[in-house]
Amino acid sequence: MLTNPRSDRVKAVRALSRRSVRSRTGQFRAEGPQAVREAVRFAPEHVRDLYVTPEAADRHGDVVAAAREAKLWVHEVTPDVLAAMCDAEHPQGLMAVCRWARLSLSDALGALPPDPLVCVLAHVRDPGNAGTVIRGADAAGADLVVVSDASVDVLGPKVVRSTVGSLWHLPIVTEVPIETILEGLRAVGVRLLAADGAGQTLLPDADLGGPHAWVLGNEAWGLEDQVRDACDDVIRVPIHGHAESLNLAMAATLCLYGSAEARRRRRRSG
Repeated sequence: MLTNPRSDRVKAVRALSRRSVRSRTGQFRAEGPQAVREAVRFAPEHVRDLYVTPEAADRHGDVVAAAREAKLWVHEVTPDVLAAMCDAEHPQGLMAVCRWARLSLSDALGALPPDPLVCVLAHVRDPGNAGTVIRGADAAGADLVVVSDASVDVLGPKVVRSTVGSLWHLPIVTEVPIETILEGLRAVGVRLLAADGAGQTLLPDADLGGPHAWVLGNEAWGLEDQVRDACDDVIRVPIHGHAESLNLAMAATLCLYGSAEARRRRRRSG
């Protein structure tokens, strides 16, 4: 059992809080039972080490058993050691150090299925919003998420926690200039739909047929003019009550589910 919260190993894991260290090592942390469970289940080859307290090992024995069956390194640690490793104020007893398998935009676009649904994060800076959008894209059955280089690092602890394991469920491309993303999608026949409060087209009236991507902007100021102008349509979610606006993640989820339902109807009728 690891008992020293000041050990070099603990300091190395803790250092993954910094983006520069994550970029240099290609490693990041997945904190909490759900994130670890999904990592072990869907991408065990990318899990380097799993750290678990004795109490969590009893409570989440299925996760620990699956990790050991996959021949992963499982380390029992004291609660103090886990707290020193993690960012969360109250760690839930399980944490994994994972490797990020970088996926190029060209490879991701080449692997898209027919009639794809894509989610693009352009200049999204809030970690909670970014993670929740990825989770919503996963729930709506999106085929790809692409995150611009001006957006938050999706491997940051708050983003990873907010995805609640969805980080492992669908392809995610990161650190690409937004202009390259839009050009690449257009080159493979994917229509670009900007989700923006300035849109003239209401979501219920939008054409959600065929391959398309939702382009989502910054929480505070929305999409930049040049990004919005590069899209095929600008669509807004109607507000029927007195709310001034919707949170980015809420609006994104409505848009993605609108596309998912339109695609479901096409498949049933086809």
